[in-house]
Order: sequence, then structure tokens, then C-alpha cells
Amino acid sequence: MNLEQQISDIVNDQLLKEIRATRRWLHQNPELSFQEFNTSQTIRRLLDQWGVEYFFPFVKTGILARIVGDRPGKRIALRSDMDALPIQEQTGLAFASNKTGVMHACGHDMHMASLLGTIHVLNQMKHEIEGEILCLFQPGEEMLPGGAKLMLEEGVFAELPPDLILAQHVLPEMEAGHVGFRPGIYMASGDEIYITVKGKGGHAALRQHLKDPILMASKILLSLQEEVTEKAPSSIPTVLSFGKVLANGAVNVIPNEVILEGTFRTMNEEWRKEVHKLIQKLASDISSGMGGSAEVEIRHGYPVLHNHEQLSRESKRLAVKLLGLANVEGMDIRMTTEDFAWYTQSIPGMMYRLGVRKPGSNEILPLHTSRFLADESALKTGISLMAFLAIELPKIAMLKK
Repeated sequence: MNLEQQISDIVNDQLLKEIRATRRWLHQNPELSFQEFNTSQTIRRLLDQWGVEYFFPFVKTGILARIVGDRPGKRIALRSDMDALPIQEQTGLAFASNKTGVMHACGHDMHMASLLGTIHVLNQMKHEIEGEILCLFQPGEEMLPGGAKLMLEEGVFAELPPDLILAQHVLPEMEAGHVGFRPGIYMASGDEIYITVKGKGGHAALRQHLKDPILMASKILLSLQEEVTEKAPSSIPTVLSFGKVLANGAVNVIPNEVILEGTFRTMNEEWRKEVHKLIQKLASDISSGMGGSAEVEIRHGYPVLHNHEQLSRESKRLAVKLLGLANVEGMDIRMTTEDFAWYTQSIPGMMYRLGVRKPGSNEILPLHTSRFLADESALKTGISLMAFLAIELPKIAMLKK
């Protein structure tokens, strides 16, 4: 019996029923970043039930499970994130979140359920595994500095360094049953920008006595967009957006300060550093030139996610073998960020996408929204492909960074 058939026999209706039930419990009981205590306990209870070795804790809630094959070989890591988002769910699901203002709106419940299903499969297929497979349940993907960075700093792989690392992430624009791959640069770096513009407030009718921080902030916003747009290399995707402007004055009151908060994203680390300097200088020069000052804080976020080229190509080839050519897609770059990029700084790695749009439907319910929905039929695809890749990829010679 070939490997595909063995996996298909294990990923049967009974297993999928159990995994769906776990996913629904996780969806109904979401926990915010670095607070995934019940989530972690539920995962560990299943690992204990299945007799799977694991190491705990990392960053309080993180888990590293381990499956050792019957034959020597490489060590591959599989990663799932665990945290939810501060969003009030409006899906109308029977198993919608029971926590006010907290929702699995990024599909991490699907990621955990899929990896648990994959563990269940791999635990029964040790005879096919060359080497060992590490399965990482990671906290805090949604909050800087990111659980990936913190787990690495705590030495999650210090004793068991992986040769390869993989992750899958749901994609509502892609139909369930499909998966997507992109070799090379895939997702952007992301930094948080905080600027406090200080001036001298007072009565709005007595402008001769003011150093208006609202005008300073307005000029800073416009000038930053113009400068970054003008100087950005045409070959480097770049986004600078400010989503929060807080003046807190009144119709006839000019405040003493204005707060600006935004994000900067790009796909080139040198250009990233250059823009950081530009933001600092421009905010300072404009505000001081208008009689005020500016305090700039740039919180360095996740780095650029670079998918290892050969690993991505081989994974796509294997996906076609398992799922068929019609169900495997190429993908464009995304300006969203992902802390999985921390792993790929030191380990050959790759993130691929798992379609979760309801088959036959054209309605897209985006990530990070109150109405995000994932079609559960995608769990079969996610479990089967991740298990297949985990067994087959370590057998491929010369997968080098």
C-alpha cells in the first residue's frame, strides 16, 4: 500500500469527527496572546491520551511534541499558533466564541486542529518516518515580539535543532480542498510606529499664542507618505499607513499634543532600516520647524518571511502528487506579517496556505474580521498534506538553505 493510501485510511470519518469536535471546542473557547492556558491544557490532554512525547512549557503555554520514526534521518518541525484576537464574533455559529470580545478570527483553531490530526496520523506511521518530527504549538503570534521569537530565545530547539520547518495558514480567498505555495519572499516585515507630536495648545481663536500640534501632525502625515512613496525602490513593495490620529481637542480647543499610530511594512531589510531613519528625521524636523517637538517610537516587528525556494518547490510537487494539479495553486506576495518568519531566519522553512472558503461559494469572509468563517472540510486536506510532507520531505537529498 502506498503512502497516500495509508494516510487516507487513517484520515477517516471517525478521526475527522473527533478533530472537528476539538476544533469547535477551541473555537468556542478562544484565548488571547500569551494567555492560552486552557488551550494548552486541552492539547496536552490529547497528547497524553495518544501517548505522544512532549516538552512543556515554553513561554508559559507553548508545547513541543516529538514523534521518532523507526529509521534514522532528518528532523522536521511543524508549527501551529494558538492565540485568538480581540474581536467580537458575529458568525452566528452554534459553536461561536463564548468569550465577549475574543474570537479565533485568524484561523488558529483550524491550525491547531489540523496539527493535532497530523500528530494522530504520524503517531501511527512511525514505520514510514525517517528521522523524527517535532510538532510545535506556539503562543502569541498576534502580539509583538511574537511567540516564535520568545520560544527560540527560551531554547525550544536547543537540544533538538530541526533541519526543516513548515507551517500552514488558512486563506479564506482560496477554496477548501486547495493549497497554495510561493517560493522566495512571501510576507512582509511589519513595524509599529508611534509618534507623539507636542506643541502649545490653547483657545482656537487665539492662534497667535499657539504652536499647533494638529498642523504639525498633519504635515508629518502628508510628508511621510510623499517621501516614502517617492524614495521607495520600484522593486520593493512598501506600505506606510496610519490608522490612529488622536488630538482630543474640541471645536475651540487646540490640544498640547497629538498622537499618531501606524504601521510600516516592506520586503527588504535595508530599505526597512532606511525608512525608520526617515520617519525619525522627518517628524523631528517638521515639528521643530513649527515650534514643537516629536517623540518617535518604532517597535520592530516580524522580519520578512522568506520561503526556502527548493523546499517550497518540492512541497508543491508533493502536494500535486497527493491532491492533484487542479487543487494546488501558486500565490502572490502578501503585505501581511507572520512571526513564523523568526524561525526561517535560522532554519530552512516554508509556510503554505490552506484554502477554507466554502466550496461553490464566491463569498469571502476575510481574516481578522468578526464574520470570518473556515469551512471544516479543509481539515482533511490540512491533515493529509501536512502528514504527507512531514514524511516525504526529509527523504529528499540536498535540501539546503
